[in-house]
Amino acid sequence: MPKTIKKEMINAAGIEIGIYTIDFKNEFISLTDIAKYKSIQPSVTIHNWLRGRDVVEFLGLWEKLHNPDFKLIEFDKFKEEAGSNAYVFSIKDWVEVLGGIGLMTRSGRYGGGIYAHIDIAFEFASWISPEFKLYIIKDYQRLKSDENSRLSLNWNLNREIAKLNYRIHTDAIKDHLIPPELTPEQISYKYANEADMLNVVLFGKTAKQWRDENSGKKGNIRDEAELNQLLVLANMESYNAILIGQGKSMSERIVLLRELAVKQMETLSTVSIDGIKQLSCGDVEKK
Repeated sequence: MPKTIKKEMINAAGIEIGIYTIDFKNEFISLTDIAKYKSIQPSVTIHNWLRGRDVVEFLGLWEKLHNPDFKLIEFDKFKEEAGSNAYVFSIKDWVEVLGGIGLMTRSGRYGGGIYAHIDIAFEFASWISPEFKLYIIKDYQRLKSDENSRLSLNWNLNREIAKLNYRIHTDAIKDHLIPPELTPEQISYKYANEADMLNVVLFGKTAKQWRDENSGKKGNIRDEAELNQLLVLANMESYNAILIGQGKSMSERIVLLRELAVKQMETLSTVSIDGIKQLSCGDVEKK
């Protein structure tokens, strides 16, 4: 099982439901807790749901869409008996034999039980009770809203720093790199060229190269940047403005900026960003 980052709880119609976060895209909700809404034997209720052929086919499709390592040939054999009276769904086989990632079990007195990815958990909740599913979704959305508010506070702060430095940066370009006779189109190109020079130094690719590689994503290369990268980018923009003022050529600046980026990224890699986030949130709350 992947390393768990954290565990949280939501409350749906008075029932506490555990959520394990594996990473920022994958969260698992306790089917055991959801089943308590309907039964005093949640494990039996869950396995009754898993016995259905349509449920097994749904799980297989989910794995096919999200799990490139899922063993489809073995799955075809697995589902042949689904729905029959003697059929028993094995979560252990699902994980170990088929390589499934949508279901998992956890042991322990507190927080133990059967968990499923949120997509699957909501499907199970619909089977338990459509009304109860809405209570789950409502409190889950409340939890995510609270988390996003805390995270965006730090992210937006650094984006604002980057924007301020970008203004300094573009003013330096205007003062030192753009001759008066250039057309507005050429001036825009010069700005883009400088921004992409920083992208290449820090990210190893231009904005267009990133878009071509990530056509399904919204936003841009900097929207997807890590907190450390945004901090370094802000410093790079300020430093680049100074280098421009000194009359350094682009080739000279690329070397100096890369030295700065490497040194600062190495330094930041030794600092706990979680600690920085906690301090920031705490300071805001005190204010």
